[in-house]
Amino acid sequence: MDNIKILDCTLRDGGYVNQFRFGAKTIQKIIQKLSEASIDIIECGFLVSGAKDKDCALFPGMDSVREAILHKNPNAMYVAMIQYGKISGEEISPCDGQSIDGIRLTFHEHEIEAALSLGRELQEKGYKIFMQPVGTMTYPDETLLRLIKEINQMRPYAFYMVDTLGTMYKKDLFRMFFLFDHNLDSKIAVGFHSHNNLQLAFSNALELMQMNTRRQIIIDSSVYGIGRGAGNLCTELITQYINDNIALKYNNLEILEIIDQYVKPLQRQYSWGYDAAYYIASINDCHPNYSQFLLNLQTLHVQDIHAILNGMSAPKRALYDREYIEKQYVDYMSRQVDDKGVLEKYATRLKGRKILILAPGKSIHQNTDRLSQLIRENKYFAISVNFIPEQIPIDAVFISNMKRFDNLNDLNSFLGGIEAVITSNISLEGSGTVSVINYAEYLNEEQIIVDNAGLMCINFVKKAGASHILLAGFDGFSPRLSDNYYEEHMVLDVDKERLQKMNEAFARKLAQIQRILPVEFLTDSVYALSGTADY
Repeated sequence: MDNIKILDCTLRDGGYVNQFRFGAKTIQKIIQKLSEASIDIIECGFLVSGAKDKDCALFPGMDSVREAILHKNPNAMYVAMIQYGKISGEEISPCDGQSIDGIRLTFHEHEIEAALSLGRELQEKGYKIFMQPVGTMTYPDETLLRLIKEINQMRPYAFYMVDTLGTMYKKDLFRMFFLFDHNLDSKIAVGFHSHNNLQLAFSNALELMQMNTRRQIIIDSSVYGIGRGAGNLCTELITQYINDNIALKYNNLEILEIIDQYVKPLQRQYSWGYDAAYYIASINDCHPNYSQFLLNLQTLHVQDIHAILNGMSAPKRALYDREYIEKQYVDYMSRQVDDKGVLEKYATRLKGRKILILAPGKSIHQNTDRLSQLIRENKYFAISVNFIPEQIPIDAVFISNMKRFDNLNDLNSFLGGIEAVITSNISLEGSGTVSVINYAEYLNEEQIIVDNAGLMCINFVKKAGASHILLAGFDGFSPRLSDNYYEEHMVLDVDKERLQKMNEAFARKLAQIQRILPVEFLTDSVYALSGTADY
């Protein structure tokens, strides 16, 4: 089995986790430790035209990559990846042996001819070229065979099987490898890049190593499996297997130091690895970014994510299209209803009254008595959002989030006579004290707050004719997740950067509404620029 080589892609594929911002010294240290671990092929990052940040594993040319490689191991190969279209051949200087030795060129099916031309140009500059088509599992056999014919004429160093969507089972791996092995020039290595959506990256790698072939096989991995979405094959696992079962080849203590010093700290800030949503993306043959987008919304059950992905058109599944999935999400949530009668009912109820909307912020706890007194004395129409406060009298509850709705269990018994306004994305027929309104009519323009429940409630009462709105519990989102909600079970796991963007978008939308009608705060809020009102 001396025909097996391990290619570590920690700094490149792992870079999707942290926007490639490892830090210049950390990039150097990781490359150095991979060298000392005797990894066969070390991927240093991406080559990208115009890249300027030295703290990122994105390099504008060979000089900047050379600075990241402190001492080259003569037995290792150093490579970087080019995504076709991100840098031109003219920007790549000839190979001089001091920087990288090879270039991995990744491309989509419609870019094949142009990518082959770029690959030949880089070969002439002295680089070992790895041709890596995106998502080979989605290629028809006839397309693969035509591509292999051209690859044989080009004679690159390696040609790759790429499980972009993480869908390969053992039978899929065997079928594709035999197609490659039977038709590809024997001097061209076969590479395998897997994703761990189905937790099969390790077992598939073991199966590949058992193949009865003299052809060189390159297996991609990353330290601790770091990588976008479900992540990759773990370098430390595959190297330990080789050490224990084939030959003592790698120094795994160096890899463990990379985990301890550089990768584990990243895991405290970012997440990757197996997740039900990525599993669902895999079984639906979808790009993992679709699942990530839907997961980040924090409004859907896993079953809903599955339903949306399952309903996508086949041509759209392999390549991520942000606008497309946004539309699919809204379409799924927009179960159309005629809510004219509901609006007329609430227009009558709200006429001439100030509307107090209660969001489930923690400030509700500190202001329970005051809010209760104000509601009784001023006869506000009080409507809460996605929760029912135990000690504050309200007239209605507004519910737009499926998960929040499910937490209410039996709604009718829970309401105890309180009216409920529920958006049509939630499966419930209007009856008695429950009114259903058309979800799509109350959405917001900015995607990050497109279905923010508090804003949707404001949109609803505004459309029903509200002339003055008071807000309580609209605290704004804090990086400390436990500080964000009235009740602990309501806390959602959302990253800090997203929370900040949500605050900014909410403030912009609120300012827009305040130009049309008065909106004031009764409790402290990051959105209240001039303090709180006292009524």
